[in-house]
Amino acid sequence: MSVYLIRHGKTEANEKRLYCGSTDLPLSETGRAELRAMRYAIHPQRFLTSGRKRTDETLQILFGDVPYAVDARFREVDFGSFEMKSYDQLKEDPAYQAWLTGDNEANVPPGGESGTQMTRRVLEAFQEIPDGTALITHGGVIAAIMAHLFPAEGKHRYQWQPQNGRGYEISGNSYQPIP
Repeated sequence: MSVYLIRHGKTEANEKRLYCGSTDLPLSETGRAELRAMRYAIHPQRFLTSGRKRTDETLQILFGDVPYAVDARFREVDFGSFEMKSYDQLKEDPAYQAWLTGDNEANVPPGGESGTQMTRRVLEAFQEIPDGTALITHGGVIAAIMAHLFPAEGKHRYQWQPQNGRGYEISGNSYQPIP
């Protein structure tokens, strides 16, 4: 059996390179079109999303009108006051520079959560996922799971983050990219 981790399709925030974690955005027109062009050769037995518009819409486009569960613990990291802003908008902000400096995983953005906090909640929830489940979630969530499960790969979180609409099939102690 396998567990499938699939990143939601593109949003306007992805296209504009904005920090977007807790903001509940739908897919962009480009995101919808790209997902409609994808063909998955996987057949999950059950489906789970983070409950965000972008994950629920991705599920519907890729797999149709299927029953699914929602677990908000699989939502993206909350970027707090940096939400929906770009690097260029934030680069002169002392709070942003402080967040970027040092241990970026442990640093907490104002009003948000750290990568470490997000990883903790995600890994707790991931332990409860039964085999045969497709989890439609966020890039940071997938990266946190993959970095935890496959530390021997030596990849950091951002190297594990799949492109929108893509992901990984995890089977036992191995994985392969999908689709």
